[in-house]
Amino acid sequence: MLCQQYATHVAGIAVSKGIASKGKYKGIAPDAHIIMIKCLNYMGNGKTPIAIRALDYIKKNWEKYNIRVINISVGSDYEKNDKENEALIEAVEDMWKQGFVVVAAAGNNGPVGGTITIPGCARSIITVGAADDNQEVKIRGQRSMINYSGRGPTDICIVKPEIVAPGTGIMSCSNGKGLYSSQSGTSMATPVVAGTIALLLEKHPSLSNKEIKRRIFETAEDLGYDKNHQGWGMIHPERLISETVINEQNFNASLYI
Repeated sequence: MLCQQYATHVAGIAVSKGIASKGKYKGIAPDAHIIMIKCLNYMGNGKTPIAIRALDYIKKNWEKYNIRVINISVGSDYEKNDKENEALIEAVEDMWKQGFVVVAAAGNNGPVGGTITIPGCARSIITVGAADDNQEVKIRGQRSMINYSGRGPTDICIVKPEIVAPGTGIMSCSNGKGLYSSQSGTSMATPVVAGTIALLLEKHPSLSNKEIKRRIFETAEDLGYDKNHQGWGMIHPERLISETVINEQNFNASLYI
């Protein structure tokens, strides 16, 4: 869920076939289908009730479109005791309980701790940070930032994000001038993870969201960053998809689920 310009970019990272670039800028899971749900205006602004209605639409139509993975490349600042914030977090948690694999951006308010945005701060879902945020970039063509990826812990002391992926200078589809553009942010890192999960589900369609989360945890590449920067580490698609044995003894369910 994003404004039109960045939604095109995010969708391309996840599922583009790269036709216009003759395969050079192909998405992570080019054979996956995408259901685009618009809940923000052209400036990327919106209201929580509309975002919740978008999630309700998914619940009502997931069988019709075989929706398994929800990519949320959008976020808002967390404010304690804000009823709308809490309602969105609750709605996202409910989607996870329903069995959807929910993947959300960590936000671009780093490097200060406690800067994971909503709904990325939801306990159960897979929150994605940027692995390469140590480069100075412009977010949405405006603010120059470095070490921008949102850091945990959350307000209830949960380690976040769970995983990081490349998010800086990502080339993908554009609905503006030119066929492709380069963008940066955790909104770009998120569809890298969502697309990788789509590939995993192509091979193992019976996996539950919790099983997928365990596999990501066990196959992540430790970058040596602080846990509230990298979580388990950087996603390792080849290892994730090829690994078939899940060693549950090494999985701390109370911490990671």
